[in-house]
Amino acid sequence: MTTPHMPGRRQFIKDAALATGGLVIAFTVPAIGRKKRLLNKDELVPDTLHATPPNAFLRIGTDNTVTITLSHCEMGQGISTSLAMLIAEELDADWKKIKVEDAPAALVYYHTMYGTQRTGGSSSLLSEFDRYRQAGATARAMLVQAAAKRLQVDVKDCRTEDGYVIADDKKLSYGELAEEAATLPVPVDVLLKEPDSWKIIGKNIKRLDTPAKVNGEAIFGMDIHFPDMLTAVVARGPVPGAKMKTYNATATMAVPGVRQVVVVPSGIAVLADNYWAAKKGRDKLKVDWELGQAVRINSDTLLAEFKQRANEGGLVAASAGNPESVFPNAAHVVEIEYFQPFLAQAPMEPLNCTVKLSPDKCEIWTGTQTVTDDQNAAAEITGLPTEKVFIHMQLLGGSFGRRNITRSDFVREGVEVAKASGKLVKTVWSREDDIHGGMYRPAFLHRFKVGLDHGGMPIAWKQISVGQSVMTGGPFEKVAVINGVDQFSIEGMHTAPYVKTIRDQKVELNTPVWPVLVDNWRAVGLSHTIFAMESLVDELAHTVKKDPVAYRRILYKDAPRLLGVLELAAEKSDWGKPLPDGHGHGIAVAEAVGSFVAVVAEVSVSKYGMLQVHKVTCAVDCGTVVSPDGVMAQMDSNIVYGLSTALYSEITFKAGRVQQNSFTDYKVMRINETPEITTFILPSKEKPGGIGEAAVGQIMPALTNAIFAATGKRIRSLPLMNHELYGDSPRPEVHLEKAGV
Repeated sequence: MTTPHMPGRRQFIKDAALATGGLVIAFTVPAIGRKKRLLNKDELVPDTLHATPPNAFLRIGTDNTVTITLSHCEMGQGISTSLAMLIAEELDADWKKIKVEDAPAALVYYHTMYGTQRTGGSSSLLSEFDRYRQAGATARAMLVQAAAKRLQVDVKDCRTEDGYVIADDKKLSYGELAEEAATLPVPVDVLLKEPDSWKIIGKNIKRLDTPAKVNGEAIFGMDIHFPDMLTAVVARGPVPGAKMKTYNATATMAVPGVRQVVVVPSGIAVLADNYWAAKKGRDKLKVDWELGQAVRINSDTLLAEFKQRANEGGLVAASAGNPESVFPNAAHVVEIEYFQPFLAQAPMEPLNCTVKLSPDKCEIWTGTQTVTDDQNAAAEITGLPTEKVFIHMQLLGGSFGRRNITRSDFVREGVEVAKASGKLVKTVWSREDDIHGGMYRPAFLHRFKVGLDHGGMPIAWKQISVGQSVMTGGPFEKVAVINGVDQFSIEGMHTAPYVKTIRDQKVELNTPVWPVLVDNWRAVGLSHTIFAMESLVDELAHTVKKDPVAYRRILYKDAPRLLGVLELAAEKSDWGKPLPDGHGHGIAVAEAVGSFVAVVAEVSVSKYGMLQVHKVTCAVDCGTVVSPDGVMAQMDSNIVYGLSTALYSEITFKAGRVQQNSFTDYKVMRINETPEITTFILPSKEKPGGIGEAAVGQIMPALTNAIFAATGKRIRSLPLMNHELYGDSPRPEVHLEKAGV
């Protein structure tokens, strides 16, 4: 595989300084002890990734602006503001002078944990917390040196504040000092501020991206337009893996505005003056498809096939002792299965990719989380060296994993269309295209057999999970798939505090290989494993007649951060206090992406089966908090996304064909259904954890556990719209709509 061009450090800094005037600060990962962290597994990063070139930098212009180049994309999670806060804090910058820009695709911007340039895994703050602050502190030290030299005072007599260096009654702006500071040696070691002196980190700072999004100036990938640009839509196979045999485009070419029809690896592309003409032209295409093996995929028989696979066993992920020998003597034996269906990410901005291809250059305009993966894919397709592939990053209108696809599918397709047509072209996916031809969250079955002692504690554990692997065949397979077991398929299960210490246990995984393509979905494995585990914990508590919170206190007695959020959520939700008839509280708690989250849901179910989610109380310990408002916004996002999934979401297949089309039948939660959500942040001095997907998994079992508390009915499969919530009465049409609406 080709690698991105890596300019020399001196040339890189020289070019940047000439382009802007002022001071350029480059910073690299420290040379000793560099590691990338994935799946709780340390692996050395090759020195070539972080040898000498900077992989992030800041510029201070002579006009006092501070421009921060970000290698992590902004998709609504607020990372462009949070990362800028780290530099602004150590720099003592004037926040009104801060600007951010996206980094180009280049090896120098590789993620410190993943060894590639990407945004994902809720890891941006965790990976950049130290080096972004280091960059700010380095720039500040050089500006102070320059000021001390000009004012002929000792460095110790200088202080900084709001973009100025101050000595007695004299002060110089950073802009005045930038060019002089750029001539000074870069200090090797600088002191970082102590947390008690922070003025920006941990405070609520206005987001940098809000004004442009409010006034309409923000540019997303779908907004890209050039005067000579055509728009393309692609006719893809009706089932996964289908191959085109023949096609007839006579009627297509007769549609006004249609200019060209070309064959690409993913199907047949129709190029037109605008999207509507391209879509109408595609509707007129006559295509004969070779459907292949995918026609055997049917959701009606999916669960039965999963159960059969569970009966057959699988690869061993964890094993100790002999659980079967313990079950006969256990005080209680609980046997339960949980199931979740295929899911689509369904980001609000549909996929799109604009490509301008010439003999010596490929330019791409899109919003993507996998910059260098996409760059390498384009280089492979065009035959150009990677340094001739330029990705112009745009804002992302949501992702939830869809723009973090390891196969670079929509960017790869955009480049293929440009190459086949020879045109400057924007390839657009409709909502239906993405629902029909996306990369899905795999369906999963989790089967448990748990033996409890007389105190109600697990003493024997047998588990088998069945579902496709999201990591096999991708860039992280070597670290994510261990002895054939995709660790994301059982994420957080065999490593749970109350499981890993059980002397007699066996955890297995059966991984089907199907034509249905699966990949990243928000929270990845935790989106289904937390639902299973926290539903199971509630059922174990009920079996031994213990309160769900009291039972978890025992399970998490040696996990202080889990215990901390459990107690906070229980307290703030008034757990244990009487609720009105028909109401119930449900709780779930788990670690996710380095953060610890407990969620309590309060619901009511009427005698007609009408569900209303009234309140959600969230307690989070995400380590050191950079932006409290950002944490709370992301918890709201997590909870709404998870509730929407639990209530409505599923992708079903009939003879290989996806049955859902758009938001009409792949429903998402509406504003009028959204409950009151309150988040409480537990103070912590630990390193920052992830927040973008930290509570998606917890809200699902919190909801279903609350339904049990209200009705006595257990929900062991999702979505809820497939269940009767009260007795055996027929499901009314208003089922799951918020009461009174």
